[in-house]
Amino acid sequence: MYSTLVARHSLIGYARVSTRRQDADRQVEDLLAAGVRRDDLYVDHGVSGARASRPKFDKAVAALQEGDTLVITTLDRLGRSTQNMLAFAETLRERGAGLRVLNLGGGDVDTHTPMGSMVFTVMAALAQMELEIKRERITDSVAKRRAAGQDLGGRRQTFTDSQIRSAAHLVEAGRPAAQVARDMGMSRATLYRRIRDLPVST
Repeated sequence: MYSTLVARHSLIGYARVSTRRQDADRQVEDLLAAGVRRDDLYVDHGVSGARASRPKFDKAVAALQEGDTLVITTLDRLGRSTQNMLAFAETLRERGAGLRVLNLGGGDVDTHTPMGSMVFTVMAALAQMELEIKRERITDSVAKRRAAGQDLGGRRQTFTDSQIRSAAHLVEAGRPAAQVARDMGMSRATLYRRIRDLPVST
């Protein structure tokens, strides 16, 4: 008489919100709907992608075993540059684990499959390109204001909620907050205050 051990391939879910005011419930609901068990969910609250320390993310990665899959809702939850995201996906592959993004380019992408791996590579590059475009738009906006003399004489520059959200996306994706704030002509503290005061999206 003998028994055969069958390896259980787990789905490890990770969610992140960059401010305490934001709610991770939607991400958690999507991860649960994708098959992640609640016991296998890891959520970082008030942590941006730019921060080196993401305790729950580190625990989620440490929990991965061969055959497991790390599941995130969107690519920016990794909060890394294209180079780092691809290197991270490769590290998972070498460990025998995979990465699944529930909403990448409008679809569900799993790097366990050859097609999913290819799509992830392309979409990661496009995501980085989009962030660079947003940064250029912010920089151009600041340059135009300066050219028009709008920041002379101690006048306070004004930015729309949309521009502040774009800046927040850059910070979440790993761009140093100090650099983003400098590009916008404001202090880092002011940028964080404007992000914190953004109306909560419904």
